[in-house]
Order: sequence, then structure tokens, then C-alpha cells
Amino acid sequence: MKKHKLLAISMATLLSFTLAGCSKSSSNQSSTDGNATVKDMKGEELNKIEKDDKEKEKYLVIDVRDAKEYNEGHVKHAINIPVGDIEKNVDRLSAWKDKKVVTVCNTGKKSKEAAEKLVKAGFKDVTNAQGVKDYKDYEISKFTTLLADDFQKAIDEKKGQFIDARDSKDYDKKHIEGAINVDSKKLDDLEAKLPKDKEASIYTYCYSGNRSAVVAKKLTELGYKNVFNAFDGVKEHEYKF
Repeated sequence: MKKHKLLAISMATLLSFTLAGCSKSSSNQSSTDGNATVKDMKGEELNKIEKDDKEKEKYLVIDVRDAKEYNEGHVKHAINIPVGDIEKNVDRLSAWKDKKVVTVCNTGKKSKEAAEKLVKAGFKDVTNAQGVKDYKDYEISKFTTLLADDFQKAIDEKKGQFIDARDSKDYDKKHIEGAINVDSKKLDDLEAKLPKDKEASIYTYCYSGNRSAVVAKKLTELGYKNVFNAFDGVKEHEYKF
């Protein structure tokens, strides 16, 4: 009798472990296959991506610090959306829901929070990068990178000086009213073509944001405080001008 009782207890125990194991395995599979998760990225990798003109086209990098910290210096090509404003900007970022999005801040804490908000909103490929205070070798820029809607708004309002960094033949065909044409490889005489007021707003654009970023960087080195570069060039967005 005792043997039968012990056998029954042993079988019940074995069955409970088996069911628990199956349940756990099923849960892990669901979490992996059904939900996007936030990935991590070393600063070295992000720095390499942002320095590669072709590779950077595959990524949208969002600096989630406040505007003051962003303006003091940020990862090259990163746009600025403070962590508290992520949810209200989900719709304007919708074109990137199925593409690669990277968040970054000082230490990775705020950017992780922002990344989790994006995943919750349906973004499928979100990565949290090493912070700018933790990785000291980021190429730092001090111009503001604008998404297409903000750049179009600047065109419509006709504020500031526009600089077109495309080839002269394309500039001659069509360009933003009042824009000057600049060769990004010949910038020695750039300052002579610009407003003397270092607080003047200057907007740069080209085909895909690369040549114009070179010009924008030069402008900040010349002391201009309000420099804005179009993240999307004319090959990527049909601006109205």
C-alpha cells in the first residue's frame, strides 16, 4: 500500500514539473516571437554607423535629452525629441515603425525609457545606444538636425538663409527661393557669403543630408549658433519650393 502511495506521489510530482516546464517554455516563445524588445548598442557601433554616409540612411537616431543638452553637442545626424515628448511624436515618426530606430542620451537611462515607449507604440526595431557621457569617442555635432516636416515649415515661413549643397546643375534647375549654392568640398570662402550676424538662422540641405551636414558643421565652427540641417534630402523627400 505504501509503495503504491509513494509511486502515486512520485508520478504526480513528475507531472507537475513537466507541466511547469511546458508552460515556461511556451511563455518564453511567445515573448520572443510576439513582442519586439529593446536591443542594446555600443557607442563604437553607433559612431561607425553615423560616419558612414550610406549606412546612416538606414537609421533614425533620436537624442532624448532636453534641447539645452542637445544643442551643447550630440551624436552626428541625431534629431532631438526629449523623452517626455516621445509619445506625442509617435505619429510623425510613423514612417520609421518598421525601420531601425536608435535612442541615445547621457547614460542610457532616459533613452531606454524612450525606447520602451516606442516599442509599446508599435515600433519593431528599436535599439538603445550607449550614452554620450559613457562613450567619449562619439563624433559630436552642434547643428540641429530636422525631420522633413520641420524643414518644410522653415521653407514655408521663409525664415533665415538657406544653403543648397547639391551640384550646381541641380541647383540651377530648381532650388529654395533665396538659397545660395555651396560646394561642400570648397568651404574656405563660405563665411564671405553668409550673414554677419552669428545668431542668424541658417538652413542646409542637399540630396540625402550628407553634404549639407559637412556645411552645417563648418558653420558651427565659424561660430554660427542657429544652424539646421535637413535629415531627409531632396532624394528622400519631395519638398515644396
